[in-house]
Amino acid sequence: MPPNVNKALEFIDAAHREDPNIVQVNGESIPYELHYAQKMSKYLDLHTPYADPLLVTAARAQHFRRWEVPRDSYPRTKAGYLAWRAFLKKRQAEQVRQLCLESDYSTDEADKVAALVAKEDLKKGEGKGDPDAQIIEDVACLVFLDDQFDGFEKAHDEDKIVSILQKTWVKMGKRGQELALAMDLSDRAKELVGKALAG
Repeated sequence: MPPNVNKALEFIDAAHREDPNIVQVNGESIPYELHYAQKMSKYLDLHTPYADPLLVTAARAQHFRRWEVPRDSYPRTKAGYLAWRAFLKKRQAEQVRQLCLESDYSTDEADKVAALVAKEDLKKGEGKGDPDAQIIEDVACLVFLDDQFDGFEKAHDEDKIVSILQKTWVKMGKRGQELALAMDLSDRAKELVGKALAG
């Protein structure tokens, strides 16, 4: 990666390391958002090897300082959830844009990364929006299935989980769907994915 991209990634990971939420990964304690960012980078490499540096930056910066605005800071309603997500996307995009400028990205480059973090030009279906935004969406969906789904599934009834999986599926492009089907999921996750795709 170019020096300015390496500099940005170092800044991004330094912020992720400040996340007070710790998870255990292979016997090692790691801040959750750093773990999440590493998963985003892993699945980006699988999805799009040799991705553009701006895409690499945006993937690594997903959830940037998200822990500072917890879900419970908004009402536990659908409207509250949507408002929380909208605020986070705008906040994260602005913070990452500034970080990119401080890392010697051009204004256009910083704007592009910010747009990807905010998923500004994401439209369902192949070829309808920014292809890079679709890649970020695919990668985020893959990380959800790999890293978050089993815990999430236990907290909700089956009908809701199947509905969420169906919505997740249609968000993904063809490449993302191919990788999802090839994932080594738990038996329960495979069962629910099967029900979602059959519905």
